[in-house]
Amino acid sequence: MKVIKNYLYNAGYQILLMLAPLITTPYVSRVLGPHESGINSYTNSWVTVFYLIGQMGITLYGNRQIAYHREEKHERSKTFWEIEALQLLTITIALLAYLCAVFLFSTTFQKYYLLQTFWIIAAGIDVSWYFMGMEDFKKTVTRNTIVKLISIALIFGLVRNENDLWKYILLLGLAQLGGNITLWPYLRKSIMWISPKDWRPFKHFYPSLLLFIPTITTQIYLFVNQLMLGKLGDPTALGQYNYADKIVKLVLAVVTATGTVMLPHIANKFASGDVTGIRESLYKSFDFVTSLAVPLMFGLMAISDKFAIWFLGTKYVDTGQMIFLEAPVIVFIAWSNVTGTQYLMPVNRINEYTISVTCGAIVNIIANALLIIPFSGQGAAVATTISEFFVTAAQLVLIRTTISRRRLFQNIWKYFVSGAIMFVVVFRLDNIMNMNIINLSVQVAIGALVYVCCLLILKAPIVKQAQGLLNSKK
Repeated sequence: MKVIKNYLYNAGYQILLMLAPLITTPYVSRVLGPHESGINSYTNSWVTVFYLIGQMGITLYGNRQIAYHREEKHERSKTFWEIEALQLLTITIALLAYLCAVFLFSTTFQKYYLLQTFWIIAAGIDVSWYFMGMEDFKKTVTRNTIVKLISIALIFGLVRNENDLWKYILLLGLAQLGGNITLWPYLRKSIMWISPKDWRPFKHFYPSLLLFIPTITTQIYLFVNQLMLGKLGDPTALGQYNYADKIVKLVLAVVTATGTVMLPHIANKFASGDVTGIRESLYKSFDFVTSLAVPLMFGLMAISDKFAIWFLGTKYVDTGQMIFLEAPVIVFIAWSNVTGTQYLMPVNRINEYTISVTCGAIVNIIANALLIIPFSGQGAAVATTISEFFVTAAQLVLIRTTISRRRLFQNIWKYFVSGAIMFVVVFRLDNIMNMNIINLSVQVAIGALVYVCCLLILKAPIVKQAQGLLNSKK
C-alpha cells in the first residue's frame, strides 16, 4: 500500500511540475507567440545543459544512497550532508562556467540567458532526492502545489504581451528556486547535524559521476531536439515543437511517476538481498505501466489535431501533427522506465544502463540531423520516437539473462487490442464533435469506458491486480 500511495503522490508531483506551465500554455502561447516561445525554449535548453552538468547524477545517486541507509539515522544524515556539499560545489562550478559562456559567446539573447540563471541556482539547493530516497513524496507534492499556484497567478497577472518574455522566464526560474527552498524546513525532524569535519563529500564524486553519463544522455532527448531545431530550423517551428513535447511529456508523467517511486523501493530490496521480491515487483510494474501507457498514447493520437488548435491557438496547426508523431514515446519510455530506472539503476548495473541511453542519444542526434532540415518540427518528433525505441530495445536485450522477457510481454497484446479499439471510437467522435472542454471530457470518458470494458472482456492481468488490491483493503 505504501508503494501505491507514493505512486499517487509522485504522479501528482510529476504532473504538477508539467501542469503548471501547461495550465498557462493557452494564454502564454497566444500572448508570446511561437517566436518568443521559441526563444525561451532555446535559452532554457542551454541552461539545462549546465545545471545537468552541475547536478552530475547526484539526484539519482542521492535518491539511491538515502534508500540504502533509510533505517540508520546517523549514516543517513551523514550521507545527506556529504552529498549536498558535493552538489553545492559542482553547481557553483557549473554556474561560473555558464556565466562565462554567456558573457563571452552570447550577444543575441544575453538578457534571457542571464534570467535563466535561477534554474542553476535552484538546482544547487534541491534536496528532493532525499525525500524520494525516504519514499516520502507527500512533502514534495504539498510544496509544489503552493509554489506553482502562486507562479501561475503571477504569470496571468504580469505577462501581457511579447515584450513580457523576460517576466515569464524570471517567474519560472524564481518558482523553481522558491519551491526548492521550501523543502529545507522539513529536514529538521528527519536528519541530524553532522560536523563538517566528519564529512567525506568527495567519496561520492566517482559513483555519482558514473550516474552522470546516463543522466545527461537521457536528458538529451529533452533538449537536443530543441537545440538542433533552433539551429537547423527557425524559432517558430521550435515553439510549435516545444508545446507538442510538453503535452506528450505531461501525459507521460502519469506513467513515469512509477520510476521515481520504485527506484528507492527496489534499492531498499536490493540492499536487503530480496532478489525474488525485486523480480516480482518489476513484472507487476511493467504490466501496470503498459496498462496506462497504451490508452494514453492512443487517446492522445486520436485527438491531437483538433486539440492542438483549440488548446494553443490557430498558429499551432503543425503542433497537432507533432503530437501524433511523438505519442508512441509514451509506451517506449514507460517500458524503459521499468527496465532502466526501476531495475538496472537500483541494482547498480549502471554500465548497462549507460550503454542503452548512449545508444539512444547517438540515434537521436543522427535522426535529427537527417529529419529536421526536410521535415522541421515533425522531423524532430519522429527522431524522438526513433531514439526512445532504440533505448527500450537495448535495455530489453541487456536484461535478457535476469528478467524473463516472455513473461513481460506475454499479455501485452491485450492492452494494444483494447487501445486500438478505443482509438477508433475516440477518433470517430473527434471527427464529428467540435473541440471544447465538455466534448473533450465526453471523449475521454467514453474512451476510458471502452478501454476498461475491453480489458475486462480480454481478462487482462491488470484486472486481477486491481481485484487483489481491492480485496486487500477489505
